[in-house]
Amino acid sequence: MAVTLRDVARAAGVSAATASRALSAPDLVSPARRELVRRVARELGYHPNRAARELITGRSGHLCLVVPDLENPFFSAVAKAVQARARAAGHAVVVADSEEDPLLEAELVAQLGAQADGVLLCSPRMSADDLAATRAGGRPLLLVNRESPGLPSVVVDTRDGVRQAVRHLLALGHRRIAYAGGPAGSWSGARRREGLADLDVDVVDLGAHTPVFAGGVAAADLVLAAGATAVLAHNDLMALGVLDRLHARGVRVPQDVSVVGFDDAPVATLVTPALTTVAVPLARLGRTAVDLLLAPPGDEVPHAVLPVELVVRGTTAPAAPRPPEPR
Repeated sequence: MAVTLRDVARAAGVSAATASRALSAPDLVSPARRELVRRVARELGYHPNRAARELITGRSGHLCLVVPDLENPFFSAVAKAVQARARAAGHAVVVADSEEDPLLEAELVAQLGAQADGVLLCSPRMSADDLAATRAGGRPLLLVNRESPGLPSVVVDTRDGVRQAVRHLLALGHRRIAYAGGPAGSWSGARRREGLADLDVDVVDLGAHTPVFAGGVAAADLVLAAGATAVLAHNDLMALGVLDRLHARGVRVPQDVSVVGFDDAPVATLVTPALTTVAVPLARLGRTAVDLLLAPPGDEVPHAVLPVELVVRGTTAPAAPRPPEPR
């Protein structure tokens, strides 16, 4: 026979109402009593009836996370952190992949938002106007790695990350630096370009590319054609594509060309030489997103900006005396 809430309350020596609050509204119960009820529930193997709880409280007990591409390590790392933080707060997480499609993105938010207690929309590809019109079934909506007027959000200081990367390259003597941008219309890509504009430096803009390995492969040929001695890529996946293509063309990294990525995804240390990159606190980004989404509503729209830090590894070195001569 399944263990009931009354069984938990009886074993813990509390009322059924107190046991219910300890499991579903922990802030209303003293810490000692809350931990007692939770411990007894675990020992008895009690599992709440989510359907019944939703009928009573109007809450489903789960959140929804929509990302553009789960194969991108940036989004998978954020998703892992979101799930861990939500689980600690008593919520499950439904993760949906919009496949870089803004129309599908809006559809997922509308459909899943109506069934969740809140929606986290990570790096949305929708326009600002479409975001303003987006509704998550009346549920709270928070943006991750994107800002939009009137909507709560958590982002990283992308502009400062670009400044750190370029200053590092300038200190190494690089004077012709290329920038391999991400998707056209990318919000974070625009912030990267703002960071470049903050510095008085000659940057060769190589245009927009898909933010994956193949995009970096295509950008590498443009780096060499531009005669640049260093390149900053939109993200680590693109940087790895740049490294692969430079190696195929007989260009040494970092002796001939220095390469810098962005994100510090786990793959950054799995290549030789290890990738110099701007470290984004991906786990903290996911945890903060959940905290802001679940926080009681206040007078101001929640917003957080997290710092980033350049991690210098093996793909950057002093500039070569003359541009490389690729095969």
